[in-house]
Amino acid sequence: MRKKTSHKTAREKINHQKKNAAMKEQKVFSDQGLFAEIEQRDEKFIAERLQFEMLLADISNRFINLPADHIDSEIVGAQRAVCDFLGLNLCALWQWVGEASGFFTMTHIYRPLGGPPIPERMDAKGYFPWCLKQTMANKIVVLSSIDKAPAEAARDKETWRHYGIKTAVVIPLSVGKERPIGGVSFNTILGEHRWPEEIVKRLQLVAQIFTNALNRKLSEDRLREGEERLALAADSAGAGLWSLNFSTGCYWLTDKARELFGFAENEVVTLDRVLDVVHPDDRELLRQKIQEVLRIKKEDTIEYRIIRADGSMRWIVSRGRVQSTIEGEADCLMGISMDITDRKLMETLLREQLKQIEELKYKIERENVYLRDEANLQCLHEEIVGESDVLKRILSQAKKVAPTDSTVLITGETGTGKELIARAIHCHSRQSNHILVKVDCASLPAALIESELFGREKGAYTGALAKQIGRFEIADGSTIFLDEIGELPLELQSKLLRVLENGEFERLGSPKTIRVNVRVIAATNRNLEDATKKGTFREDLYYRLNVFPIKVPPLREHRDDIPLLVYSFINEFAGKMGKKIRMVPESTLEMLKQYHWPGNVRELRNIIEQAIIITEGDVLQVNIPQRLSGDSTESGTLEQAERRHITGILGKTGWRIKGQNGAAELLGLKPSTLYAKMEKLGIPTSRGKGDIST
Repeated sequence: MRKKTSHKTAREKINHQKKNAAMKEQKVFSDQGLFAEIEQRDEKFIAERLQFEMLLADISNRFINLPADHIDSEIVGAQRAVCDFLGLNLCALWQWVGEASGFFTMTHIYRPLGGPPIPERMDAKGYFPWCLKQTMANKIVVLSSIDKAPAEAARDKETWRHYGIKTAVVIPLSVGKERPIGGVSFNTILGEHRWPEEIVKRLQLVAQIFTNALNRKLSEDRLREGEERLALAADSAGAGLWSLNFSTGCYWLTDKARELFGFAENEVVTLDRVLDVVHPDDRELLRQKIQEVLRIKKEDTIEYRIIRADGSMRWIVSRGRVQSTIEGEADCLMGISMDITDRKLMETLLREQLKQIEELKYKIERENVYLRDEANLQCLHEEIVGESDVLKRILSQAKKVAPTDSTVLITGETGTGKELIARAIHCHSRQSNHILVKVDCASLPAALIESELFGREKGAYTGALAKQIGRFEIADGSTIFLDEIGELPLELQSKLLRVLENGEFERLGSPKTIRVNVRVIAATNRNLEDATKKGTFREDLYYRLNVFPIKVPPLREHRDDIPLLVYSFINEFAGKMGKKIRMVPESTLEMLKQYHWPGNVRELRNIIEQAIIITEGDVLQVNIPQRLSGDSTESGTLEQAERRHITGILGKTGWRIKGQNGAAELLGLKPSTLYAKMEKLGIPTSRGKGDIST
C-alpha cells in the first residue's frame, strides 16, 4: 500500500514536470509570436512615419521659390494631402483681414465630406472666440473629443456640433514673437480621434510651412502694393522710378522712367545706354556723381541734360541712394527722375528778366540822376523865345526833321541855343516820351568819355569798382545829344561811327556786343570841315553826322528878338529873387540891341540876371561896363571886336579863366569853349604871351 502510493507520487511528479515543460514550450512559442507581431507593427509605424516625413518634405519643397500668386492654391493642395494621409475630414486656415484687431476670417478650407454651408465671411471672433483667444496667446489646442473642451468654449462647441466636428487641433501661424498672422485647424467628422504627440508635432511643421509661405506672400503683397502706390504717386508727379543692379549692370525702370529717357518697352538698359542719351557736356558729371554716391553712400541729387531721339534737349533731375547688403556692400542704386525742362526754361527766363529789370532799374536810376542834373542846367522857359524871320526859319527846319530818325548836326557860335534846338527836335519826335540824354564831349576827360558813352564792366580798368551803363544804353529807344562833338578824341570817333552805322558797341572790359536804337543829334561851335582837313576829325564821321545840318544864327543876326529875350529872362529871375520889374527903359533895350554879343543869348541872360540883382525898384538897371558899351562903336572886323572884348574881360580877371568870377563865367562861356575861341583868335592863355593890342 505504501509502495503504490510512492509510485503514484512519482508518476504525478513526472506528469507535472512534463506539463510544466509543455507550458514552458507553449509560452516560448507564444512569446515568439508576440515579438513577431510587435516587430511587424513597429515596422509599419516606421514606414508610415517615413511616408509622412516624405509628404512633409514634398509639401515644403513645393513652397520653395513658389510665386506669390500660386501660394493660395498650393496651400489647399497641402491641406488635402495631409488630411488624406492622416484620415482627417476637415482642415481650415484663418488669417487676419486688414488691421482690425481680433478680426480673423477663414481663407482656405478642405472639406471632402461637405456639410452645412459656410458663411461667405466667417469671423473667428463670432464663431470660435475661445480658440481665437488661445491662438492669440500662441497656444496649441488639442481635443480628442470636443466634449473635453472647457466651459468657456461653449460657443466654439456649438459651432463644432453644427458642422459635425468631433475632434480638433488648432495651431497658431506664428512668426517669432510677433502676433500670429493666423491659425490652422485639423478636424475629424466621422468619429473621435487620438492625437499623438508625434502627429501634433508634425502638424506644427505643416503650420510652419503655411506660415512662412503666407508671410512671404504678405510681404510681397505689401511690397507690390507699396510699389504700385509709389509708382502711381511718381507717375502723378511726372516722375520715373529706377534701380541700377550692380551685379547685373542693368536698370529696372517704370514705364514713366522709360518714357522720360526715350527707352523702348522691352529694351535692356545699362549705365552705358543711359550715358548715351545724356548730353555730351554732362556725361562725365553724371558718372562722377554716381561714383560719389557709391563712395559716401548718401542720398544725393544731380541735374543734367539729355538728348531725345528727335534731337530735342530735356533737363532731368535725378535723386538716388545706395542700397547695401547685410555685409554693407553696395547692392543697387535706386532713385527717381523727373523732367524739369519747363522749370529750367522758366529759371532762364526769370534770370534774363531779372537781369533786364536790374539793368532797367540801373538805367532809371541813371536817368533820374541825369534828369536832376539836366533840370539844374536847362532854361526854365519851355519855348524858344523869338519872332524874327531867321529864328522862324530855324524852327521850321527843326520841325521838319523831328519826326524822322535822321541824324542832325547843329552848328553855331557858343551861347546861341543849340541845345534848345536839339530839345525842340526831340520834343516833336517819336521818342518824345523818353528822356533826351545829353553828353558834353568837351567837359569830360578823354580817359573817362569812353566809359561815359559806352559804359564799362566792373574791373575794366583801375578804379572801375562797379559796372556802369553808358549814355548810349540809357538813350536806347530815345535821343542822345552830343554837345561839342568837335572835342571828341580822335580814338573814340571810330567807335561812334560804328554806333551811327550799325547801332553796335561793346562796354569797356566786355567782349559782348550791345545793340541799341538811338537817334543822334550833335552840336558844335567848331568848323568841322576845317577839322577834317587838319586831321583832327574823321571825314567819314563828319559826313555821317552831317545828314541834316542846322546852323543856329548868332544873336547879332536877329537883334529884334533881344527885347523878347530880356523880358523872358526877367520873368525867369525876378520871381526867384523876390523882385518886381515892371519896366525896362527903351534906351537900355536899344543899347542892348547895339551890342554885338560875342557870348550870344547866354551872355545876354547873364547880364540880365546881374541887372536884376543890382536893380532897386521896379525899373531894370543894366550896368553895362564901359569896355562893353564901347565895343559897338569901335571899327574893325567882328573877329577883332571879339578879340578886344575877350582881352578886356581877361584884363579885369587878371587872366583868370576858370572858377567863380573868372573870364569864362563873366562871358557866359564854358572854359573849354573860351580856350577854343582864344586859340582861334590868337589870344594867349596867360598874360605877357603874344601881342594883344590888335
